[in-house]
Amino acid sequence: VQLQASGGGLVQAGGSLTLSCAASGRTLSIDTMGWFRQAPEKEREFVAAISWKWSRTSYSDSVKGRFTISRDNAKNTVYLQMNSLEPEDTALYYCAADRSPVWSTIPLRYDYWGQGTQVTVSS
Repeated sequence: VQLQASGGGLVQAGGSLTLSCAASGRTLSIDTMGWFRQAPEKEREFVAAISWKWSRTSYSDSVKGRFTISRDNAKNTVYLQMNSLEPEDTALYYCAADRSPVWSTIPLRYDYWGQGTQVTVSS
């Protein structure tokens, strides 16, 4: 499975961005898609996840109510709509795919990773 993330950029606080993650290859093996982020000198952290087959989603407390994860199975693409962005959201955002049916928000549990897309929020 190959993942290609896009949509990052520079935005002012309070603004919005939508990230996309296109999956290719053996996409039928995917059970969950997730978004993670990593700020300089910080550990990679969970942002949101969505079941590839069912309607389950989950969010970190820091983004709940501001970010929305969605998918388009016909396009093998997952989206992260980010609203009310804050400077603390500045990070490199990664999409990831997990083959396991066990729901997880832990980066090490995910099998495939995209290259990351930079999101910078200015104050």
